[in-house]
Amino acid sequence: MVTVPIRRDEGHVDVFPAYRVQHSSVLGPTKGGIRYDPHVTMGECAALAVWMTWKCALLRLPYGGAKGGVRCNPRELSIRELERLTRRYTSELRGVIGPQEDIPAPDMATNEQTMAWIMDTYSMQVGHAVPEIVTGKPISLGGSLFRHEATGAGVVMVIERACQRLGWNLAEQRCVVQGFGNVGGIAAQELVSKGATVLGVSDISGGIYSESDLDLESVRAWVADHATLEGYPDVRHVSNLELLELPCDVLVLAALEGQLTAENAPRIDTKLVVEGANGPTTIEADAILAERGILVLPDVLTNAGGVTVSYFEWVQDLGRLFWTRDEIRARLAEKLADAFDRVWNLSEEKGISLRQSALVAGINEVAAALKARGIYP
Repeated sequence: MVTVPIRRDEGHVDVFPAYRVQHSSVLGPTKGGIRYDPHVTMGECAALAVWMTWKCALLRLPYGGAKGGVRCNPRELSIRELERLTRRYTSELRGVIGPQEDIPAPDMATNEQTMAWIMDTYSMQVGHAVPEIVTGKPISLGGSLFRHEATGAGVVMVIERACQRLGWNLAEQRCVVQGFGNVGGIAAQELVSKGATVLGVSDISGGIYSESDLDLESVRAWVADHATLEGYPDVRHVSNLELLELPCDVLVLAALEGQLTAENAPRIDTKLVVEGANGPTTIEADAILAERGILVLPDVLTNAGGVTVSYFEWVQDLGRLFWTRDEIRARLAEKLADAFDRVWNLSEEKGISLRQSALVAGINEVAAALKARGIYP
């Protein structure tokens, strides 16, 4: 834990508590996002760092898990204040982060500009440019192509693999996507590109639903002009919670945690739940869905596209050799297919859920590395 004092634009000084938690470095440097949120805590960062360890291990990435955050309300800070906050936070973490120690990335309310400030601050401190200190940064500073689309596209790659195993034709599936941001919006677009029908999407203002299909180009244009889906014409408008209960074949959860609960799980009308967000299904809802025979693709696998392409970005920066968009997409598809197949096969072998199988697979990777490394001295 560190404290981050910054001078506000009005001249007074505010001090913000901040955190960086590293869970495991058995497989390599730690990796995880930085979030700016008024409710961030050490406990939250610790839990998310553990989760990241299992996710990286499942994908066989040479990382352990980390997570950081500053307890602030970014909406109350100007762009100049956010820059000062980021640079001071980076300075406080000087002895903790590094391209072979701990590599931050964007998370809640942080973005590629935040990563650019971190990269610049760290580079100024060590005396030379270190683009590999962060991922999710601008292309001009060594960022990777396809990083922006990676999580949403990865969600659909996992759906496609699941359909192959289930004997379904993805092009025949009717889909509802909760969330229309970086993950949900891109996932919806990818689903349409695969021939699937997207019946409903939602954002912070609520959801829209059509019994035939949605014109996503028109929806995106509306959001670009009006900021939200509110008022979009010629569709049925529903709340985010109502959207979850609409009939579909594939329900993609790409918004907030805790969306499927013991209260609404009995009414979910789908064949497949896909966790594009972190923790969108409660433990109680998970059990109810299992009893009802609804398959759940767990978050630790399904939304791993982002960290996987972050790994690709780090590798490209270290080698100063950059790949094309098609190369990155192909490498991501290969990584996710390998992880999915191991999870599916273990689930069938042990008679456990895909969520349990994904966690077991990740933990086994770390355990094997610990055993191989032994005890020093």
